[in-house]
Amino acid sequence: MQKDKWLFEITPKNNLFDLNLKEVWEYRDLLMLFVKRDVVTLYKQTVLGPLWYLIQPLFTSIIFTLVFNNIAGISTGSVPPFLFNLAGVTIWNYFKECLTATSDTFKKNEAIFGKVYFPRVIMPMSIVVSNLLKFGIQIFIFICFYLYYYFNDYNILPNKFILFFPLLILAMGMMGLGLGMIISSMVTKYRDLTFLVGFGVQLLMYLSAVMFPLSLMREKLKGVLGERDFSWIVDFNPIAHLIEFGRFMLLNDGTYSVFGIVYTAIFTIIIFFLGLLVFNKTEKTFIDTI
Repeated sequence: MQKDKWLFEITPKNNLFDLNLKEVWEYRDLLMLFVKRDVVTLYKQTVLGPLWYLIQPLFTSIIFTLVFNNIAGISTGSVPPFLFNLAGVTIWNYFKECLTATSDTFKKNEAIFGKVYFPRVIMPMSIVVSNLLKFGIQIFIFICFYLYYYFNDYNILPNKFILFFPLLILAMGMMGLGLGMIISSMVTKYRDLTFLVGFGVQLLMYLSAVMFPLSLMREKLKGVLGERDFSWIVDFNPIAHLIEFGRFMLLNDGTYSVFGIVYTAIFTIIIFFLGLLVFNKTEKTFIDTI
């Protein structure tokens, strides 16, 4: 008896190192539909709509300026404190949104995942892409304040490395996506991680020099507990290097090191592909545990 020839055959893939990127490309139209859904539905029934994209970084930067610069007296050199904080907050927000929104992908989409087949990794990827719209609005607001300070005789100019700024945003998105996929895979078994993500992200913000210079953070950590040196926390924090390098590009202020750039690039690539591996492995069995 001749075996039937099927047009498509869905079978479990047991190869751990099969990233299935070719299939993701074939479903790129679905990816764009999810991006459109994320953008349209998120603020569809809100009064201010997309204005929330710029209200949050503006108010956060104002609070940081009042608390850390005016009250605590932290100096930002020749850069206006508000602009310094707005640059850090804008870059940080893109990473934070990518991480938090993808960290519960399986939990939020269990209904659709259980009914129809498509490459599951498309869902967190669509979140990272749709967050680019929010980032675009926030960077536009940053540029407006940048021009305001520039035309008011503040000595600020972008660095020549500004040409690499898109790569920095790509690194932020890849790192947030990789970490988010790893956490999302763990949430299927350990629901408590959902509550820890919010706290962990807030703690990570303070350890990533979002609101103060990286050099100052290194100096303060050297004697935080007597004679013990904890400055290594900054040196091995890739987010801190990305934010500091981003401010260096935008404001021509701050420091960067070749070690920090190389280390961050290697860490980002490793965490991204590790996230893909863990995510692809979990998607085959998550419906039984979630």
